[in-house]
Amino acid sequence: MNNKFNKLTLVAAITAAFVSQAHAGGYQINEQSVSGQGYGHAGRSSNVHDATIVYGNPAGMSFLDRAQVTVGGTYLSVNTDISNAEASQSSPAFMQATGGLTDTLPVTGSNDGDMVPGTLVPFAFYAQPVNEQLAFGFGVYAPFGSSTDYEDGSQGRNQGNFTEVKVMTAQPTVSYRFNDQWALGAGITYNRVDGELHRQVPAATPLGLTEVDSRVEGDDEAWGYNLGVIYQPVPETTLGLTYRSKVDFNLEGSFSASSPVLDQLGIGTVTDTAALDLTTPETVNFSLTQQMSENLKLMFGASWARWSRFDQILVTGSDRPEFTNEQQNYENAWAFSTGGEYQLTPQLALRAGVALDFTPTQDSTRSVRIPSDDRRIFSIGAGWSPTPDLTLDFAYSYLTERSTRVDQTKTDSFTVAGQQTPPITSNYSADYKNEAHGFGAQLTYRF
Repeated sequence: MNNKFNKLTLVAAITAAFVSQAHAGGYQINEQSVSGQGYGHAGRSSNVHDATIVYGNPAGMSFLDRAQVTVGGTYLSVNTDISNAEASQSSPAFMQATGGLTDTLPVTGSNDGDMVPGTLVPFAFYAQPVNEQLAFGFGVYAPFGSSTDYEDGSQGRNQGNFTEVKVMTAQPTVSYRFNDQWALGAGITYNRVDGELHRQVPAATPLGLTEVDSRVEGDDEAWGYNLGVIYQPVPETTLGLTYRSKVDFNLEGSFSASSPVLDQLGIGTVTDTAALDLTTPETVNFSLTQQMSENLKLMFGASWARWSRFDQILVTGSDRPEFTNEQQNYENAWAFSTGGEYQLTPQLALRAGVALDFTPTQDSTRSVRIPSDDRRIFSIGAGWSPTPDLTLDFAYSYLTERSTRVDQTKTDSFTVAGQQTPPITSNYSADYKNEAHGFGAQLTYRF
């Protein structure tokens, strides 16, 4: 096998193995309102409290009595326990290298867990009523994102050891209130996605078995929209419905693969382009806000996301029309929440809520990059208004996930010039238990 063939083999096999993990699981972020976080986002589309309604339901801006700005964020701290981990690599090449003794070798490494770094999710919104019917607004927030950063010697490093995907959105919005009962709203969203993924890819070389540090980066910009309606049959009851469109991204970026063994072989760092189509799902949120008494209101919410759009990952490069075509088979997912707010004094409001968030992933395709399952979220919060113009909101959420298992397999092989590289199959399985704490704070100032 000559050096030219080795180089082409490594480019194709490593790229295919690595970029097939790109965006292996959509991850929706709910942190766009700390006031809403306090009651579990149960009244996201119906409870008009501050300028965060620009995201919750654009129709709600026309129910605000004056201009206001809301800024804040939620700090997320995630803890993960990994247990019962096993990993191996198998290949026909191992049988030859061991004199026919075995085709499977164990993969050693650590399973420290806690691979999700602490993250601050910020947001900012502005709402401007023009008159009793018309209002305009603007928001900047993060609707999707994920981040996992395993230790360098992670036992699951052959499946993926670093993932960072960020989607930031800017949204100009308009709202019109037809009468005391009906209001409509619409917003245009400008969205930017940035992603970076790392993986340690096993490769058989003339110098023996090695692992190659493979990395890909990409970004794109795309447009979307959202629509909202509010119906208030009586002053005490508010119904809200919000639709957020899908967003089609065409990520383009770069790929690199490096290893001391590649340097020794005279190959050096392998580079290429990488392209991936990604569609974030459309979502629908319905919520009800019911004023039970002068001081108490209760809320209920239901959300649906069309994750079934994410059925495969197709990655292409400049050298080859197709690096990988991998089935994902996500399922549509629901989330439900209920909560309440009690106005203890004219200056202080207390909140609490609970939510159930069902995962779109399936057991057969769950990845180390997003090893999540169904969630329960418990929240408490408070709003303090020292003056009629200023409100400070605080919230705390505790998230616990159902214990789940990752059982992931990846085979790295490719055909170049009619010849097949020795395939190496990496296996990793482990039990994951995730929990998270969210600490939120926001400020609203009314003009």
